[in-house]
This record gives sequence, structure tokens and C-alpha cells, in this order.
Amino acid sequence: MKQPRSTSRRAVAIGLLALAMAAQARAEDTCSALAARALPDATITVAEAIAPGQYPMPENPLTRLASFSGMNPAGRPAVGPNPAFCRVAATLRPSSDSDIKIEVWLPLNGWNGKLLGVGSFGWGGAMMYPAMLAGLEQGYATAATDTGHDSSTEEGKGGQFALGHPEKLIDYAWRADHLMTVHAKELIKAYYGKPASRAYWIGCSLGGLEGLIEARRFPDDYDGIVAGAPPNPLVKFNAAQLWPGWLLGRHRDVNMTKAKLEMVSKAALKACATPIGLKQGFIDDPQHCDFEPEQLQCKGTETADCLTAGQVELMKQLYRGPINPRTGEVIFPGVAKGNENLLGDFVDGQAFPVALDLFKYAAFQDPDWDWTTMDWDKTVNEAVNRLGPLLHVDSNLTAFFDRGAKLLLYVGWNDFHNGQELIDYYQSLLRDSGKAARASARLFLIPGMGHCYGGAGCDTFDKLAIIDNWVEHGVVPQRIVASKIEDGKVVRTRPLCAWPQVARYAGKGDIDNADSYACVEVTQ
Repeated sequence: MKQPRSTSRRAVAIGLLALAMAAQARAEDTCSALAARALPDATITVAEAIAPGQYPMPENPLTRLASFSGMNPAGRPAVGPNPAFCRVAATLRPSSDSDIKIEVWLPLNGWNGKLLGVGSFGWGGAMMYPAMLAGLEQGYATAATDTGHDSSTEEGKGGQFALGHPEKLIDYAWRADHLMTVHAKELIKAYYGKPASRAYWIGCSLGGLEGLIEARRFPDDYDGIVAGAPPNPLVKFNAAQLWPGWLLGRHRDVNMTKAKLEMVSKAALKACATPIGLKQGFIDDPQHCDFEPEQLQCKGTETADCLTAGQVELMKQLYRGPINPRTGEVIFPGVAKGNENLLGDFVDGQAFPVALDLFKYAAFQDPDWDWTTMDWDKTVNEAVNRLGPLLHVDSNLTAFFDRGAKLLLYVGWNDFHNGQELIDYYQSLLRDSGKAARASARLFLIPGMGHCYGGAGCDTFDKLAIIDNWVEHGVVPQRIVASKIEDGKVVRTRPLCAWPQVARYAGKGDIDNADSYACVEVTQ
């Protein structure tokens, strides 16, 4: 007797479900078996299958930071419940004083054959789990590290972990990232039975510097690197972070106030912003801003709307940045025009904590080091000599580019980190890394964006898709559409243009729509 068609379909569905459940069980068993995997100088502490939607996102300072849309590698305002994945955690001890934590997440289903390495931020000490999840949702195996210390402990706060621990400083500088990458690739091959076809790195701030260090030291680790706001060279960058507090603290008699800095910022915006930039609250191209503080100098008695001669001189030094008094070299550019209000926290002579830790703990190994006695020649050069070999990246990335790898650099113009330094590095890169660099490196200056994210500009774009399309399909990023997201909704889009081009309004159309802008080169 012939079975009814509905019964036949039901039997097929049950059979397919049984096959899927069996495949899922095999994937979970393969995941659990990774616990016994032997890795050099490493102990696997967790190898567990996580069901869809069942991963409780760990809370740490970097988790909160990575939840912002502008920090998301996939350029989305939020990430959803996790897909099923194999979570592997391990502790690496390449030295007797090392204690590096890594995690590698492997999709149970739908792996796209690729690896995403996720960078850290600031002094590290934790993992950016939302960034890992963003890659996982796209089918990537993802990996991250705490850079070799735990920022939730007293001794792991800021740069304190480096005090008396030279091996931990090496772990932080490059060893944790490289070993994380090596072990992630080994685990991928063990789990899927084949190696990753591509590997990408995405990070900003410290994560951007980590990407550059990877490209320089280990050019075979990654096929594409997205390095946002890399603080390179790190010692000079941090010297510049101390400069405003040091300078303003020495000239308290000039009475530079937060209100005055806000006034200067508004004047620079009015002088240099386009009509649209003025409306949206940022200068599109600060490097071509010809505003000078002398334009605000008081004609007579000082008022809230003008600068005294002493305040004008201070502003000129803040723009210029710290200078080596012996050589006249600008150590690192000062604040970009339009960002003067960012200096308000330093009017009473405060030190920037992250920068202070670099000199106290990492460079000079002295928690009592007095930064107010800083010698802008000897102090900076001594710190460069001590930390430069570990943490500075020169402009010779030839080995990285010669194998066809791609590098995307970006920084916000409303970052305390002046984008001019990254422009200078990019130009050196094109000069010193051969013809391949011109085809394989691009720089984007993002108007209105703060440090890695935020600000009035459009800070959210799909970094992961951009680097993947470039590496896999040869789609060179010349124009990227970025979004401004508020309350989970896109309120504005704007093109980001590969330097030296900038976005200019075409003269008609919605000013909040990227289609109304063209990328043009500005000469001045």
C-alpha cells in the first residue's frame, strides 16, 4: 500500500533532522576532544560546545568598549545571540613569568574557512568578546588574547604589570598576539581538518599598533590587517599625551581655562568647517585649516571671547606639540585644529594616565617617577631606546606587502591622536616598502570621529567586509560608506575617501546621504 505523501515528507524531515543532530553531536565531540590537544608552552583549560544564544557575554572594560558600533569589526550597531560554536580557552607560558590567556571560537556550522584576530585597547588585560562575536556571526573562526595580564587585578591595572616583569612586557608588545595567532591556526586545522584559507587582523588604538607589529615582525601571520589609530611610535605618541598637562601646568599664570579652549574650538570650527561641517559639528579636513590663534588675540582688556598674548603663545605650542629642545624636532604633532576642547581636562596640569604609566612602569621601572621634571630631549630618547625595539614599527613592511597582504589604516580627525602623524607614516610606508605598498596600503582620515569611534562624524563601517573583499577579490577600498548611528538607527551616511582625497558635497541632494558627496583631492 502506498504511503500518503504527507507521511513520506514527514519521514524525510525526520531523517534530515536525525542527520543534522548526528552531525551536531560529532561537531561537539570534536570540540571536546580539543581539550587533549598538545600545544607548545600551552595548557588548554576549556574546550566546550556553546549552543545558539547560550553564551553569557563576560563583562569587562573592553567588553563595554567593543559594544559601540564604531568599534564593531562588521560595522553594525549591535551583535545578536551567538551562533553555535566551539569555545577553546588556553593559557600560554612561553617564559617562566608569562601568563597569557587566549580564546579561540570555532563555528560549529557554516565556517567560511577564515580566521579573524581581534586586537586589544589601551593597556589590554582583557578580551574584546563582542568583536569576537561579530566575526563569529559572519562565519569566521575568531581569536583574542588578554595580552598577558589581567587588568581586573591590582597589579594588572594600567601599565603596572610591566614593573619588574620584562617578560610580561614582551608578551604585551608582540608575543601574546603572535602565539595566539599560531595556536589559533593549529586549533583550526585540528578541528576542521584543514587550515584557514585567510587570516585577518582588526584592531584600533593598541589594537591598531598590534596589527602593525604583526605586519613587521610576522609578515606571514595575516593576509589583511585593519589598523585604526595606531599610536606609533608609541613612546613619542605618549610623550605628546603628556605635553598639554605638562605645558599648561607650567603656565598656570596664563589662566588658560576650559571655557577658553571651548571658545577656540568653536572659532576654529567656524573658520575652517564647510557649511555642512559647521552644521554637523566638525572640520572635514583639519590639515588644510588656516585658522591661527592670533586671530582671537584681545585688542584691549581680556574678555571671554578673546585670548591674551600669553594664551595665544600657549595655543601655538599646543598645536605644534612637544619639541626636542636640542634638535628642534617635533616629537609628535599636537592637537588638530577643531579639537582644542579636548585639552580641557589638562588645564590644571594633570597627566594623561595611560601615558604616565608608559614612562613610570614600562620605560623607567619607577612608580615614583616625577613626570613634571620631564626633559623633552633626554627623557624621551631614553624611553625610546628602552621601549622602541619592542613597540615601535618602522616604515619597512616590504615582506608583508611582497606576499600580497593588504593594510588598511584609519584615524579620526577628532581624535586626541593627531592624524597628521599617521599621514606622515603612510607616506614613509609608500616610500620605503616598495611598489607593492602602493597597491596594498590605503589610509582613511575620518572627519568628526573621535578615538576609534564616537564623535559627530560617521564612525561605523564594515571593516571586515572591506578587508576581505580587498584580499579575496581585489576590490581596492577608495571610497567607503560609513554611518552615524544613534539609538540603534542610521541617522547619516558619508563617504570616507582614501587619502589624500576628501569628501565634498556635490551641490545637491540630502546632506545626510553619502550619495550626495564625491571624493576629491584638495590642494592648498
